[in-house]
Amino acid sequence: MSSIRTHRSRSIAWPQILAGGGLVALGDFIFATTLWFSWDGAGLQRVFQTIAMGVLGQASFQGGVQAAVLGAVLHVLMATAFVLIYALAARGRPGLLVRPVVYGLLYGVVLYVVMNFVVMPLSRVGRSPSFAHPDWIFYSVLAHMLFGVICVLFARRALRHG
Repeated sequence: MSSIRTHRSRSIAWPQILAGGGLVALGDFIFATTLWFSWDGAGLQRVFQTIAMGVLGQASFQGGVQAAVLGAVLHVLMATAFVLIYALAARGRPGLLVRPVVYGLLYGVVLYVVMNFVVMPLSRVGRSPSFAHPDWIFYSVLAHMLFGVICVLFARRALRHG
């Protein structure tokens, strides 16, 4: 019991949370642009406008660079929140840090489900992903599983160094 109390009171090393969030955001950006968008300027802007769609709705595609910047900021904030949420959960349950690959893979599946079947329908996007392309869903789940492992590894570092 005392180890849990000690772990809960341990501070979080924010540089580790931010680094993990940045790495997840970069990985997701590369994944999205590789699978769905082109690497030209218009394609890159559209990636972030698509993220801003959660707040702005369809107007994000008429919002130009400002909508893209909003999308980029939201993207990094969400990725960082994923790492922070895991770190906060692990402060109360240190066992979540013991097997980072196993728990990371599971956390990635949770991230995929929550983002696609809770956050997206409740946002201005208003819908979940289509099942018309099962290969896209498969690749997305795999990518989120990798992101989950990154989240756990950086949450672990944040708690060890905090």
